[in-house]
Amino acid sequence: MEEKDYSVKISEELNLKDFQVSATITLLDSGSTIPFISRYRKEATGSLDEVAIAQIRDRLHQLRELDKRREAVLSSIDEQGKLTKELKEKIEKCEIMAELEDIYLPFKPKRRTRAMIAREKGLEPLAKDIFDQTGIDPREKAVNYVNAEKDVKTVEDALAGARDIIAEQVNEDGEARGRLRALFEQNGTISSKAAKGKEEEGIKYKDYFQWEEPAAAAPSHRILAMRRGEKEKFLIMRALPPEEDALGILNSMFVTGSGPDSQEVEVALKDSYKRLLSSSLETEARLELKKRADQEAIVIFNKNLRQLLMAPPLGQKNTLAIDPGIRTGSKIVCIDSQGKLLHNDVVYLSQSEQKREAAANIIKGLVQEFKIEVIAIGNGTASRETETFVRKIGLPETVQVVVVNESGASVYSASEAAREEFPDYDVTVRGAVSIGRRLMDPLAELVKIDPKSIGVGQYQHDVDQKLLKSSLDDVVMSCVNQVGVEVNTASKQLLGYVAGVGAVCAKSIVACRDKNGPFKSREELKKVSGLGPKVFEQSAGFLRIRGGDCPLDAGAVHPESYGIVNSMAEDLGVSINDLMESEQTREKIDLNKYVNDTVGLATLTDIKAELAKPGRDPREPFQVFSFKEGVETMADLEEGMKLPGVVTNITAFGAFVDIGVHQDGLVHISQLANKFVKNPHDVVKVHQNITVTVLEVDIKRKRIALSAKDNL
Repeated sequence: MEEKDYSVKISEELNLKDFQVSATITLLDSGSTIPFISRYRKEATGSLDEVAIAQIRDRLHQLRELDKRREAVLSSIDEQGKLTKELKEKIEKCEIMAELEDIYLPFKPKRRTRAMIAREKGLEPLAKDIFDQTGIDPREKAVNYVNAEKDVKTVEDALAGARDIIAEQVNEDGEARGRLRALFEQNGTISSKAAKGKEEEGIKYKDYFQWEEPAAAAPSHRILAMRRGEKEKFLIMRALPPEEDALGILNSMFVTGSGPDSQEVEVALKDSYKRLLSSSLETEARLELKKRADQEAIVIFNKNLRQLLMAPPLGQKNTLAIDPGIRTGSKIVCIDSQGKLLHNDVVYLSQSEQKREAAANIIKGLVQEFKIEVIAIGNGTASRETETFVRKIGLPETVQVVVVNESGASVYSASEAAREEFPDYDVTVRGAVSIGRRLMDPLAELVKIDPKSIGVGQYQHDVDQKLLKSSLDDVVMSCVNQVGVEVNTASKQLLGYVAGVGAVCAKSIVACRDKNGPFKSREELKKVSGLGPKVFEQSAGFLRIRGGDCPLDAGAVHPESYGIVNSMAEDLGVSINDLMESEQTREKIDLNKYVNDTVGLATLTDIKAELAKPGRDPREPFQVFSFKEGVETMADLEEGMKLPGVVTNITAFGAFVDIGVHQDGLVHISQLANKFVKNPHDVVKVHQNITVTVLEVDIKRKRIALSAKDNL
């Protein structure tokens, strides 16, 4: 298929203009990244956003894979000498992979089947006579095929072999498979039951011991839960339509009479469905259900991850971070405003009054010595007790105390990145540093952790891992480039997510920075080994250099547009700094004057906006949050209590909220608002501060039911 054909088809499917899709395909094929295309090639794409560009990329990949398979099928059938003009046309018109595979099925090399054995016994003419349904008596015909030497010892043997041939023909009939596939999609039922003898051991799947619902309406989390239960051998899961409906379709297609030959065909059809078609199409249906469930779960994961990564940063402040512990003590680290580790210690808050007093003195001393502005406390074991303790030791009022979600900190602390950065410190020190840094800048710290380990997913270990990784990488890259990266302070992990850079080039940037000192301009980046013209084009607009030689290097104006900004300044008789500092001067800019063949008003409008707020952080301002005093464990909870909380995870069925008792509570989707809520993301987001009401507390099962009604 020609490239233009791809763009026409994709533009129709996505309701976009042909030129938008065509330009996007050209840019993607040239190695351009989604953030770069979205931000700096608006004229070419008609200002498509990242979502639309990603949809084009993904659909393009699907169509190319379909064509690749089409070529393989054509080649295989041609090699068999069976490729007719009509068959070739039929294959070339296929637009769905399943249809293509249906056509290929009769030509596909297969293991020895019952139908093959029947053909070898010479029973194909009998099968044809029966299938034609001209009113013959099958038993009279079958007498002629009885042959002990061919292992056809009786009339019944001959008829059984003929039916096997008919059953296989029906199984390989493209139209029959298509109509049954539609039945599976529209009328299929997904059901599950407890595996024999596993009721007690698999009690966590009790809800699914006798479950049945229309497959088309089954939500992602239930499909994935049933599949997990099946994988763990606690459940038996099926995905089938009513058998009588399926047989009705086959009978309407293939039974043309009512005589004994038609009756044999009916028997063959039933066998074809039960032995061949149902199992094959059920496998397809289950795979489609899994694919749909994966996509829905990944969409939820993507939204959660984006909200978490874009959480408000506290900013650069001298920070004392505490990773609370009981038996082994609480690990304390002091880091400066750049995130550099200055000091580490251990204090004990629960073993004796003497040790508690010593801990208080140590913390107060460190606050004074390192000019600490904020204390970050991990929200794991003993976090509330630690928070209460810290707030009561008499720290200056200017010192903020913040509880930080530490999900994934332990993963980072044991990672290669952490070992490389802190080779002389153990995992507890590294974990505490991560807690402090993620308060200062969640995005910069969380990119060091596998997104799957951050704790904002739904059945993340059950979905397609390759698709999940690709999708989450898109989200991380989008967030990193939306915020921009300070090239002189960023970690190699953060730099690696900048458009076009990647892990190898990021390592080279850090090495060059360590060897030669801070970069003074974006132009100096061209000296980095491996950072060629294409990488520079893709990445330069997202890399920030504050306090460098060129004021434009601190913002999102791309170096390719510096000439335009210079012209704007010259035409107004001012400096670039004047343009950036004076709104009155910027208002005098006539953007139409700078439109040319490659730069239009969309880009020029972006440039003008960027001059007003160079390098502006798109994240919301940080707000200090505190849990309710005196509520530190589930035992402290009472029904009806109103409590402040932080949304930690959002699923299809509701939102999990940290209320400071070491166990997140669930606000079911029905309790999120005083109105019907179709999608929890419509009313809450990850890291949002909300007020909730306690509905029910089950300490034994560690479950807390909450409501956000009347509170959101």
